[in-house]
Amino acid sequence: MSQRYLLDTNVISHLMQGRDAALLARLTQLPVGQVVMSSVTLAELEYGLHRKGQPVRLRNALTQVLLRMDVLPWNEEVATCYGEFCATLEAQDINLGNFDMMIAAHAVAVNATLVSRDKAFAQVPDQRLALEIW
Repeated sequence: MSQRYLLDTNVISHLMQGRDAALLARLTQLPVGQVVMSSVTLAELEYGLHRKGQPVRLRNALTQVLLRMDVLPWNEEVATCYGEFCATLEAQDINLGNFDMMIAAHAVAVNATLVSRDKAFAQVPDQRLALEIW
């Protein structure tokens, strides 16, 4: 199976804004199914849209993103990974925000590379989380 990429909320937000030609070009080179998002990311995006009063342009942009990538469900396997992942990182004095921790654990659980622009993820050891900054 080819490498799968799980996009963090900030990367999808940049994509939705439509001002990052390099990001769009990179994504269009990858086969359908190779790029996914966590249901936690979708929740964050929905919250942002509702907070902004559901701007039509951003709602349409999210709809277009959802047509091109799968949303992975938060399930029992991911929840189990999250518990172990968080406990291990906290024991090493590595603390991320709650949603960041959930998204990172989701990437680990499904053996995907997390794609983010959030420097906080750099704290996580490479053997725990495959990370790329796009």
